[in-house]
Amino acid sequence: MWPSIAILAFVTLQRLAELVLARQNTARLLALGAREHAPGHYPLIVAVHTLWLAALWWLAPGRPIHWPLLLVFVLLQLGRVWVLRTLGPRWTTRIIILPGAPLVTNGPFRFVSHPNYLVVIGEIAVLPLVFGLWHVAALFTVLNALVLAIRIRAENRALSAVA
Repeated sequence: MWPSIAILAFVTLQRLAELVLARQNTARLLALGAREHAPGHYPLIVAVHTLWLAALWWLAPGRPIHWPLLLVFVLLQLGRVWVLRTLGPRWTTRIIILPGAPLVTNGPFRFVSHPNYLVVIGEIAVLPLVFGLWHVAALFTVLNALVLAIRIRAENRALSAVA
């Protein structure tokens, strides 16, 4: 049971640390004159991610681990770190636009416009599969896709207004 608990504890602590970082970055950006765009969908994102993690805590402990898929999840974490390091103090969980700041075009943004969302799509699908929970992967992949459809449209509108 301990490997599954360790994996879930890591992901939970990672997400909590990211929320702290996001709040700090958001406060700093707002103090510099940035503005939040389309905040109405944010509770949906929080709900999907919270329920996903809760479902894993409920169903995964004690289940066998599919180690090759865990390796895929670790690779996704490297992608997550790459995105966070590339955005630096501009990374946040909300759509925060700082007027006059150029769009980020280096790092993973050279290859795709929303690399963090690709990482999240992978995580939502792969981590449940690490524990053989295909139904959790399927359900939350669909829910995440619905929320991301709203989010990406809103973010693209906000970014096109400054580009």
